[in-house]
Amino acid sequence: MENTNGKTFIITGVSSGFGRAFAQGALDAGHTVIGTVRNGDALKEFEAIKPRSAHGVVLDVTAFDRIGPVVEEVMRTYGPIDVLVNNAGYGHEGTLEESPLEEMRRQFDVNVFGAVAMIKAVLPSMRKRRAGHIINITSMGGFITMPGIAYYCGSKFALEGISETLAKEVKDFNVRVTAVAPGSFRTDWAGRSMVRTERSIADYDALFDPIRAAREAKSGKQLGDPAKAGQALLSLIEAHDAPAHLLLGSDAISLVKTKLVALNEEIDKWEHLSRSTDFS
Repeated sequence: MENTNGKTFIITGVSSGFGRAFAQGALDAGHTVIGTVRNGDALKEFEAIKPRSAHGVVLDVTAFDRIGPVVEEVMRTYGPIDVLVNNAGYGHEGTLEESPLEEMRRQFDVNVFGAVAMIKAVLPSMRKRRAGHIINITSMGGFITMPGIAYYCGSKFALEGISETLAKEVKDFNVRVTAVAPGSFRTDWAGRSMVRTERSIADYDALFDPIRAAREAKSGKQLGDPAKAGQALLSLIEAHDAPAHLLLGSDAISLVKTKLVALNEEIDKWEHLSRSTDFS
């Protein structure tokens, strides 16, 4: 069933937050959206948004073996995928020393491996058709860091690097890749959706406790509007010169620019030592 009035999207994690905002924006603009959800109730709720255009698929992005067959079935049913939005993900909070390795594996399974598995499922069709746009939702935490979210930032740094490399690999196939890095938005990222490691080492109290308290207090009061992020995504889709990286939110712009200035200063300060490792 080919969509003739707009594009066909696959968006992962459409039950809430950015995923719902991205899906709503695309549906309102007349596109078809296949959204991944975690259970049957969420599927029915999503499809009720706009019957005939909103289609739910029950899929856990860490069920790597299921992703390929599910995407193939989606394409048989709804036609070629024009846009993949890898949105499914979550935040982990906890100092590195206190956080078990199992929590890091889970963070990377969802935020990185799940996204790559989705890409590998849709990319062959996009490459053969010489058309498509892959959008990976990262974070300003893929550029900047702060104490207590090492696993999260690590996963987003990884997805930024993967996205940039992939963009260079598929450019000649007319497949575009954009890493979209939001700042602080009024989603549930810092609330119910965040996994928090229990505190166990008092030495970190002075550093980390105020950060955790401030994040919890800010939840629901962030500057960013998810609906406007959804509109920004549509503008990105329509752009002929879509960038490899796109920041969303004035806080992301300010913090990343500050990071880049500091990084340049550090490179300049240590340039002599850096150059000293070349063969004479």
